[in-house]
Amino acid sequence: MQGEAMTEQESRSGEFVQSLDRGLAVIRAFGAERPSLTLSDVARVTGLSRASARRFLHTLVELGYVRTDGREFALRPAVLDLGYAYLSSLTLPDVAAPHLEQLSREVGESSSVAVLDGADIVYVARVATHRIMSAAIRVGTRFPAFATSMGRAILAHVPGDERDAFLAGAELPALTAHTVTTPAALRAELDRAREQGWALVDQELEEGLRSVAAPLHDARGDVVAAVNVSAPVRRGDVAEIRDDIVPPLLAAAKRIEDDLARLR
Repeated sequence: MQGEAMTEQESRSGEFVQSLDRGLAVIRAFGAERPSLTLSDVARVTGLSRASARRFLHTLVELGYVRTDGREFALRPAVLDLGYAYLSSLTLPDVAAPHLEQLSREVGESSSVAVLDGADIVYVARVATHRIMSAAIRVGTRFPAFATSMGRAILAHVPGDERDAFLAGAELPALTAHTVTTPAALRAELDRAREQGWALVDQELEEGLRSVAAPLHDARGDVVAAVNVSAPVRRGDVAEIRDDIVPPLLAAAKRIEDDLARLR
């Protein structure tokens, strides 16, 4: 274990600040399933010693990012500034918002825009008509890209060597009985999405949920995000999704792209 840590450390840039890395790890220790943690919990989740975890936690308390009752710690709203600093620098959510609203009105279902971040997609804009997943979805929500329509719509257009690297290193757990779990099957789905211009995921992320997505290109023609519509299976079969939702979805994607191009 120690040898692995040394190897990882040696591979990092001389500019790497380990204390910042550890401080961010403490923030990432909290989440929807772990809204409050004790000092021991934070040390266990992050792999830090109790002494190090204590120093980072109390530093974050003094900075206003974490609160404590003396035993447990929890994030404070100020931590949102870290994420919104990134989101506020994007034009994409603002540009997409009115088109998502129009799309949701047209099809009567929730619509979203997400970007790719490593092996995950991250939601950056969303219009929800009703809750269709067991997990609440909001701006900042992450899901594994391989099992989502938006993830596949983006991955279908990454350069070949990057896609090969993704497929070689991807973990593909069976999230449902329908999830694609082999690199070969996922590659076939990405090829199909690239060829037809949109991606469909049928109950692979969650039972009872279908989602269809289209890629979003920037002014240079690079795929930078994806827009999707999610619908419960009771909406109809896959053919109905293709006939009723894909055309307005592609039209919305084109409108978003046109607006992004005008901002150049």
